[in-house]
Amino acid sequence: MAIQFTKYHGLGNDFILIDNRSKSTPIITPAQAEKLCDRHFGIGADGVIFVLPGENGTDYTMRIFNSDSSEPEMCGNGIRCFADFVADLEGTSKKDKYRIHTLAGVMSPLLMTDGQVRVDMGEARLLAGEIPTTLAEANEKVINKSLEVAGKNWDVTCVNMGNPHCITFVEDVAAISLETIGPQFENHPVFPQRINTEFIQVVRSDYLKMRVWERGAGMTLACGTGACASLVAGVLTEKCDRIATIELPGGPLLIEWSDDQRVYMTGPTERVFSGEF
Repeated sequence: MAIQFTKYHGLGNDFILIDNRSKSTPIITPAQAEKLCDRHFGIGADGVIFVLPGENGTDYTMRIFNSDSSEPEMCGNGIRCFADFVADLEGTSKKDKYRIHTLAGVMSPLLMTDGQVRVDMGEARLLAGEIPTTLAEANEKVINKSLEVAGKNWDVTCVNMGNPHCITFVEDVAAISLETIGPQFENHPVFPQRINTEFIQVVRSDYLKMRVWERGAGMTLACGTGACASLVAGVLTEKCDRIATIELPGGPLLIEWSDDQRVYMTGPTERVFSGEF
């Protein structure tokens, strides 16, 4: 069976988008998705995203398989690409705002007139039991807790933005050996469902630099949920403002933790090419 796809990226975090509206489950398996994501023997991507029919009154449902065949709850850069893709699918009947059902809840991306996409990412969850992590009691927040990784104690703050994140602030993000230290954070026993890890350098209170090791995808050029989690962690540790630019290797995202406690992410997407496999 021939399957049509379109490749998108959000700040270099790239995805294979598949129109899956005719079925309520993904039309390829996680193992097949892993092969498609292979950058030497497949199309090449950080993940495969499926546009499925909406549930519970939403416009569409989003599912994603990572490049290691695992399934995350949500993806911030991915949902921006998802919104652009469904707008292309709808053509002249497209809307500027969608309600998307995900494993992390309902997300609401807004297609802006300047080509960027602003997403209401919902409220950050901060309790250890919500991350989940054993770094603290289940009903306690994990703020500036000490965690030993690779023989070094790191001060970490944990935030769940629909998926789990561990954030640590460093003097120089460029000096981090991400390929070595990232997997050790991801698979640390205090994180029973593994973890995404963000290393953050505070340049100014409204400007942070970030590098990320993503659970199930490894080192990527950008992570939307990670940028959101990092701003929340920066506010909790009094290191940054509630609105800041997060500079990732692939480019900047504007993140806001509003007074109503919801987190908003604004950033670009780009359609790369379409094809058939």
